[in-house]
Amino acid sequence: MSSAPTCAQVLMRLLRDYQVEKVFGIPGVHTIELYRGLPGSDLMHITPRHEQGAAFMADGYARASGKIGVCFLITGPGLTNAATAMAQAYSDSIPMLVISAINRREDLGMGRGRLHELPQQSDASRGFCIWQHTLSQAEQLPEVMARAFQLLQSSRPGPVHIEIPIDLFPAPMPGQLEDYKAAPAAMAPAANSAAISTAAEWLQSAQRPVILLGGGAQSAGKAATQIAEKIAAPVFLSLAAKGVVDERHPLCGGANLSFDCARNRVQNADVVLAVGTELSETDRNLVRDDYAFSGKLIRIDIDAAQLVCNAQPDLAICADAKESLQQLEAALIQRDATAGEHSEKEVAQLLKDCRKEWWDGSEQRFLWVEALREALPENGILVTDSTQLAYNTNHALPLYHPRSHVTCTTGYGTLGFALPAAVGAKLSSERDVIALIGDGGLMFTLGELAVAVEQRLPLPILVWNNAGYGEIRDFMDAAEVPQEGVNLSTPDFVALAKAFGAEGCRIDQPGQLAQAVADALGRQTPTLIEISAPSGAEQMEA
Repeated sequence: MSSAPTCAQVLMRLLRDYQVEKVFGIPGVHTIELYRGLPGSDLMHITPRHEQGAAFMADGYARASGKIGVCFLITGPGLTNAATAMAQAYSDSIPMLVISAINRREDLGMGRGRLHELPQQSDASRGFCIWQHTLSQAEQLPEVMARAFQLLQSSRPGPVHIEIPIDLFPAPMPGQLEDYKAAPAAMAPAANSAAISTAAEWLQSAQRPVILLGGGAQSAGKAATQIAEKIAAPVFLSLAAKGVVDERHPLCGGANLSFDCARNRVQNADVVLAVGTELSETDRNLVRDDYAFSGKLIRIDIDAAQLVCNAQPDLAICADAKESLQQLEAALIQRDATAGEHSEKEVAQLLKDCRKEWWDGSEQRFLWVEALREALPENGILVTDSTQLAYNTNHALPLYHPRSHVTCTTGYGTLGFALPAAVGAKLSSERDVIALIGDGGLMFTLGELAVAVEQRLPLPILVWNNAGYGEIRDFMDAAEVPQEGVNLSTPDFVALAKAFGAEGCRIDQPGQLAQAVADALGRQTPTLIEISAPSGAEQMEA
């Protein structure tokens, strides 16, 4: 007769039954018994070089795939090292399951100075998790995991943190390992039929409707496009929703809500349908003023609290975005072709007008944006950090498919995201991935290049090298603040890449980018492509 499975073994079994394939983590003294359960579980373990990298990888994995990113962390410093990345995931509603160790149950709250001891560790993560739980008995694990996955799969997602005392990892569990199964996921909540009827009536009679899509509409792009075509409505995207609707579509106004002409069109609409969006300043690329809607506002969101955040709706529908838009599309009637042609012309003019509002330097960097669009495969994924060129790709680089835009320039806005997130994104699917990061941001997480080498990832990493924190430098100049702390001494990135076992090259012309990326995608190792960013004088001459 086989021996009873341990808590750690049951955990691995449940993760696989919940369709988890990969976990990101760094083993430590406190998680030895956790890792004893890993062999034979069919889970692939990825070892980053820092716990922040683990959570960023899980984040990128989740955004690119729509699956849940999973991290294993040690007690204390493992959790606090990952905190920034977890907060980014919380801000952007990314499904992430974090399993961390905690000291033995008899030591909790005693202040005995145990290894990795963090008093009230659960409090450290509570502010950036949608749910946090400390396991007190091994037998509770199946129920706790079921609750975690229900939250991650059936509500507005974000990080869930489960901490397990180290004495529970080897604890025996009742029954056989095969007895432990995943709980069935809840069905996505559909909208109230009366609310759908009202929304359809308003949209059908509207003369100047508009659709706004946020990150919560990632799976609803097809239905949103069909609605736009039926009622001849322009569609605008938050930065988190780039690609949800094909940005080549003649009714798509792209992620241009930071520009007055696009915002004015939204604010002067007689009916606005806003789906899965906070209507926040980061949706509009740091435009602080809230929308001043002059018409009726319909909001659809799976999170009831978000339905009244930043703007009071005239009709609030708390339901799944995809389910709701499919219901709504079925209730609408196709308008005549003349209305569609008029809206298409209007959107084309709006896109031209938006370009007139681009901020200083954008027009010159647009040559690089065009080169990047040429280099990025049609179904490719662009992963961006907070860096000058990425702010231009946000609005000027069209994307064609959902889950093509993985960025930290929304919400929490941390640096160092793009490299590890691109590793996670590439590990999630066969789609091509390109990372774009600045020289300053790269130094935050440079060590994760070793993981890309170790995993033999054909990953182009574009480094926009402006010798410092260029965007902050520009803001200081605009505010007439002397430049302090923004001009950096940068290493030889190409030599660094080769020291890691990656490939490296340096380019300084947009025309060189497509070939450099194509070469990188053809290798079985990452390639760091350093872009010598033009100086202000060079930009003026371009």
